[in-house]
Amino acid sequence: MPLPLPRPDVVDVRIAAASLVAGITLWSLGLHMQMDRPLGYGWTLVPLFVMTGLELLRRTAPQTALACGTLALIADQFTPGNLATVVMFTDLVYAAVLYGTPTAARRIPITTGLITVAMTIGFLAWFREAEALLVGAVTALVSFAPATTGVLVRSHREAAEMARLRAEQTALLAEMDRTQAVTAERARMARELHDMVANHLSAIAIHSTAALSLDDPRTTRDALTVIRENSVEGLAEMRRLIGILRDSSGDLEPAAAPTLDGLGSLVESARANGLDVTLDDARAPDGEALPAPVGLAAYRIVQESLTNALKHAAPGRVTVALSRPRGALCVLVTSPYGDTPGPRAPGSGAGLVGMQERAALLGGTFAAGPEADPDAPAGKVWRVAARLPVDPADQEVTE
Repeated sequence: MPLPLPRPDVVDVRIAAASLVAGITLWSLGLHMQMDRPLGYGWTLVPLFVMTGLELLRRTAPQTALACGTLALIADQFTPGNLATVVMFTDLVYAAVLYGTPTAARRIPITTGLITVAMTIGFLAWFREAEALLVGAVTALVSFAPATTGVLVRSHREAAEMARLRAEQTALLAEMDRTQAVTAERARMARELHDMVANHLSAIAIHSTAALSLDDPRTTRDALTVIRENSVEGLAEMRRLIGILRDSSGDLEPAAAPTLDGLGSLVESARANGLDVTLDDARAPDGEALPAPVGLAAYRIVQESLTNALKHAAPGRVTVALSRPRGALCVLVTSPYGDTPGPRAPGSGAGLVGMQERAALLGGTFAAGPEADPDAPAGKVWRVAARLPVDPADQEVTE
């Protein structure tokens, strides 16, 4: 079963109707273009009706319409002719270039140009008079001129379409960049919020549980003291986070961001919360200053490691060790691994993810997990190790 022809465009129907009305009007008034033709005046209507029907195909089948229109125009030369038929043929040439395939759009102007030149030279050689040049001019107006007009309009449309596509791609890339920036900023805020508050809230949860479970006024008083200290410090950290959120200067970190110089206070705070912590800082006292992002990441990794030790470590000593091999800062935190007696705070694993993200953002490495240690009470320790490059260009750093 043959496929149905596509429905003509509304504009094409209007063009065909207007051209038909104009052609019939010229025919009824006896206006024609040629004299002494083999066919009578009534035959003029045949090419006119054929060309009108082809106008309905100017968008849906432009190349077929042009081929059939060429035959209709040739047939019109054997009749007195009708101006509307010729005008409709010029529109078919224009539509074939504009709506046809890219190959047809390239070939039709060349073909019509060669036909124009051939007609001019042929009639000039036949008549041997300058008036023969008018035949070439008419041929150019009927074929070559609409073809070149179609090329220009098609080029402008393609350029406009390319500009539209580029604008859409630019908008899409901008939206992707914005989404990535928002996601990265949310992840950074999540890490900051967790690292700032988790340590203090964990200590508060553990000591408040101990105070509720032990009926000892002195123990309750000590627990409340620790709870108050952690509450005050947590509130200060929360205010700092709010300051980051409200800061409109564009800085990634405010000037009050913690550094490794505050490790002593961090360790003392952990001891006050009940951890047995030792700090082994093997960095050179007069060594090169660390970049601010590296110092902040190392501080947060130590802070989160102590928080995890407070929540999950078995009784025993927690060791924090810092070293500074060439081109990197190495952080190593070990804590006893095993069952924890007494109250403990639940964990979500977000701390490990945050530490790994901080190391990855700096191009470093991070590892955390249990490790065999014969000196440990349970024969194992929980080991957190991070290497943070200070000079990313130096690829020969070893831990």
